[in-house]
Amino acid sequence: MDVRSLYAAQSYAASRPATEPDETTSGGLQEKFTEAATDFVGTLREAEETAQASMTGNADPHALVEALAQSELAVETVVAVRNKVVEAYQEILRMPV
Repeated sequence: MDVRSLYAAQSYAASRPATEPDETTSGGLQEKFTEAATDFVGTLREAEETAQASMTGNADPHALVEALAQSELAVETVVAVRNKVVEAYQEILRMPV
């Protein structure tokens, strides 16, 4: 047996299958989603507080408009992500078994 083919066979046997999850990146994805959800909630809370302060006269209208724009962008982003998740789920359901 050739040394190169033996080395190739050993390397192939030692490599991780493509279907096996990578433990180093799976935890990071969950943390990113958690961080994104926390940021979303924080953005909505800040917009709500600014709106309440503006109604009582403690905030300027410019701050209110900025907070509303940020919250609108956050909601549109979350809706877009939700739509992609639903679309992926429906695509999985359409797959033949």
